[in-house]
Amino acid sequence: MRRITAGICLVAGVVSTGVPSALSQETAQSESALVDQATLPDAIDLKGARPKADPSAMAPAMDALPASLQPLVAPPSLALPDAPSQVRIHELRPLTLEEAVQLAEFNSPKLKAAASQVDQAKSALRAAIASWYPTVDLSASGLPEYFKSYSYRNPDFVPDRVVRKPTGQINPATGEEITRPETRDGYNERYGREWRANASLQVSWDLINPARVPQIAAARDRFERAGDAYLIALRDLRLEAQQAYFDLQQADEGVRIGQASVKASLVSYRDARARFNAGVNTKLEVLEAETQLARDRNTLTTNLGLQDLRRRNLAAVLDLPQDVTPTAATPARPLGLWEPSLQESIVAAYNYREELDQLILDISINNSQANASLAAVQPVLRFVNSTTATRSEGQSGQTSLSDIDMGDFTYGVQNSTALTATWRLFDGGRARADYRRSKQAAEESRFNFARTRDRIRLEVEESFFGLRSAIQSIDTTAIEVLSSRESLRLSNLRVQAGVGVQREVVNNQRDLTQAELKYARAIKDYNSNLAQLQRRTGLDALIACNAVSLPGTKQEPDQEPIPIEPTPLKAACPSVASVGSSVTQTEKSPVQPLW
Repeated sequence: MRRITAGICLVAGVVSTGVPSALSQETAQSESALVDQATLPDAIDLKGARPKADPSAMAPAMDALPASLQPLVAPPSLALPDAPSQVRIHELRPLTLEEAVQLAEFNSPKLKAAASQVDQAKSALRAAIASWYPTVDLSASGLPEYFKSYSYRNPDFVPDRVVRKPTGQINPATGEEITRPETRDGYNERYGREWRANASLQVSWDLINPARVPQIAAARDRFERAGDAYLIALRDLRLEAQQAYFDLQQADEGVRIGQASVKASLVSYRDARARFNAGVNTKLEVLEAETQLARDRNTLTTNLGLQDLRRRNLAAVLDLPQDVTPTAATPARPLGLWEPSLQESIVAAYNYREELDQLILDISINNSQANASLAAVQPVLRFVNSTTATRSEGQSGQTSLSDIDMGDFTYGVQNSTALTATWRLFDGGRARADYRRSKQAAEESRFNFARTRDRIRLEVEESFFGLRSAIQSIDTTAIEVLSSRESLRLSNLRVQAGVGVQREVVNNQRDLTQAELKYARAIKDYNSNLAQLQRRTGLDALIACNAVSLPGTKQEPDQEPIPIEPTPLKAACPSVASVGSSVTQTEKSPVQPLW
């Protein structure tokens, strides 16, 4: 038990072998000196009121694929197959873990959407900055405008338009010719025809606008927040691709185990029938062998279905062409050794996670919006200059169209310059209420920061403890696999020698299958928790593992075979553990490692 604990503590970053848990050791050391929580540094003092994302802290997304992966470029975003032949699988493409991550970064529509949101936020910031510049508006009512008019008025109400015609008679009193009134046709009608052009140019510039600065500040913070969201999406995508690949590796291992189990069960069933036909065993043993064969076939069928599902899940994550299905090109093995301690991992996660930076930016955004709300009841001073030019050709008000002279024209230019001011003196308390709402939203972001901080620590602890449990599972399942193999071999020898029964073979065959499946699951859990720790802490300086696998046959000793208990694994990377472990040489087993 002490040897197993030493291996676990090495991976967990704890030197002492007397304490089985890194968390227990830290708790024991700090019980007498608890940290005053009021003295912890403030996040805004550490990260700044407006933290900026640092893309150089991690490798950017792939912008070009290697030549070998060019055929796996994602189909167009709006492509939609409409025939069965277009979605029929024509190629099974083996991919390594690195190739899968590259394809995910290059093809993923989710990541492209996050990049588009960054561009949108950048455009919004540019639009907000434009409020510092003047605006120039050009308007025209006619370029040109053709105007034609006709009007008619009752002649009885137009006395100056009545004409007096002579009658040929002389008034004796005055000696003048007598006339009589007569309405002249056409004097009550007017005609017009003109070409008009009217253009206006206005320059406006806000000299004092209290809402301008907070609005630009909020837009800048939103742009930084979108950049953080892109980095989060990129890191989540890498983790998702790794998890999908590990799941596929486990499914492939399950298929291999199922195939090996079916082969072994077929041999056992054949031998049981042969012995039954020879009269050396009973029908019960044949039925037991047949039952185990059916059980192993069911295991193989289940894992084959799971393999197909995991392949298509990886294809969906990588957004591969519709007629390509990926396969795992490499078998499952531990990716490396995690060196940082639990406490170092937690502090690294606090400094690494953009989720905390986003919440700090939310506080800044809400404070800026609060200041912009108050600007609604503050004065705005604006400079305005307007220039208007008009021109017309033709005449109006003529008694006939023939009287209109199109050569008659007029034009004019007007210019005005002014300072205008607006000040809303009373709005019913709306601006103050919006101010309070934004300040309350900033306070909510502070509470969300505390909740996210606790969640980040819990996620790191879950992955760390899961990694430690996976190491223990690798140890115990490796022992179980080797013991089950040896038990199956001995039970087969006993049956062949006539001193054993088929039930022993059946039981040992079932135990071996389950042990190998649990071993494959332990490797997958180890790699998954390791990838999660890398994603959640930003630490990726792993000690590489050599290729490991359980031996196919039991090693033959140089001396007489002595029944010994199988040796447990000391760590996920025994070759590395032997270099940096604090375990003394007397604690190490003289038996060869299992890998």
